[in-house]
Amino acid sequence: MPKNYPLRNLLSFIVDNRGRTCPTSSEGLPLIATNCVKNSTLYPVFEKVRYVDANTYANWFRSHPKPGDLIFVLKGSPGQVCLTPDPVNFCIAQDMVALRANSEIVDPSYLFAALRSPQIQEAVSGLHVGSMIAHFKKGDFDRLEIPVPDIETQREIGSLYLSISRKIENNTRTAATLEEMARALYRSWFVDFDPVRARAEGSAPAHMDAATSALFPDSLGDDGLPVGWGRGSLIAQANWVNGAAYKNMHFSGERDALPVVKIAELKAGITAGTRFTATDLGARYKINRGELLYSWSGNPDTSIDAFIWQFGPAWLNQHIFAVRENGSMSRAMLFMMLKHFNADLCEIARNKQTTGLGHITKKDMETFLVVIPSPEVLQAFESNALPLFGKYCQTLYETQSLASLRDTLLPRLMSGEIRVGAARELIEEVA
Repeated sequence: MPKNYPLRNLLSFIVDNRGRTCPTSSEGLPLIATNCVKNSTLYPVFEKVRYVDANTYANWFRSHPKPGDLIFVLKGSPGQVCLTPDPVNFCIAQDMVALRANSEIVDPSYLFAALRSPQIQEAVSGLHVGSMIAHFKKGDFDRLEIPVPDIETQREIGSLYLSISRKIENNTRTAATLEEMARALYRSWFVDFDPVRARAEGSAPAHMDAATSALFPDSLGDDGLPVGWGRGSLIAQANWVNGAAYKNMHFSGERDALPVVKIAELKAGITAGTRFTATDLGARYKINRGELLYSWSGNPDTSIDAFIWQFGPAWLNQHIFAVRENGSMSRAMLFMMLKHFNADLCEIARNKQTTGLGHITKKDMETFLVVIPSPEVLQAFESNALPLFGKYCQTLYETQSLASLRDTLLPRLMSGEIRVGAARELIEEVA
């Protein structure tokens, strides 16, 4: 049976620079903030980072993380934890610490997995203080109990957790590449008009067979569009269903309750903060895996975007459109189009921004025009786009399934309820 240890007893060193504001510069080594540390990634991400120069790095900090240390957030989103890569490509200041495992007692990979486990994350949440901004006191490292099995079991669990997480990281990179390929395909055909320009120059369009090339006009009209093509309003290309206004009285812990999808769920998935409801406000608000969603309200830099819902049945909350086919374009093309034009739509929202929030209305989408090609070109595009979009969606689904299985199995592995060999078989079935 595992033995419980206070977290502090499992550490050999704590890198702690909190409580002091670090001087920054315009270039140098990235200084990560708490927003860069997420349980959804193995290593910190560089989002809105600042920098420190060589002198500050060498003389201002008390100490620096080493490869394999665990970056642990103390304030804002306490308990979020990431690994430190090798080589270390950042430094940390206040509101987080780097935890160095005492390898004589605990395997560092196991400690990383344990800190991310649902039960430890819940325990961290129970130790939060602060009504406005949550924070975890360093003194609570003595109160946070970590179950520790024998060292061989620790290594097996830690290794399994890292292997699944690396597969998820690889899938995430693959999905990003596929998304960029999809956006590039849309841009080439319907924004830059590459096939039309190539034909106008008497050459064959790149990466296109002769039959598909022949579907395109060989010149642009006075309006700048390929001859015979037109423009139509964005709103006319799909049915846009705004989510329902779910309120506190609708939320429930009943067995048949489904998650309520807000912008937070689009970005982070189903989490401990997700609310559930058994209230049916209309079938049109029910979504399933694969639904194309567009968040039209929030911070233009972080919230407004197109998403593919990766989870199962759920209820859609307001401020998000379910974008459904109406016969004009396929879901694949709608997704690629929204991804391409998202920066322009965000700019519309930014121009109406108040208190950090902006929004895009249906009226905005009535005046926002997109290119409408000939039916033959549209059909050819769908034939090219659907396999790419399908692979993108399948990568998202596998990633979500692996993450869900990993987080479900981890507590059972830590308690000894299931052995690592059996867990590997379950994971191989998903992958």
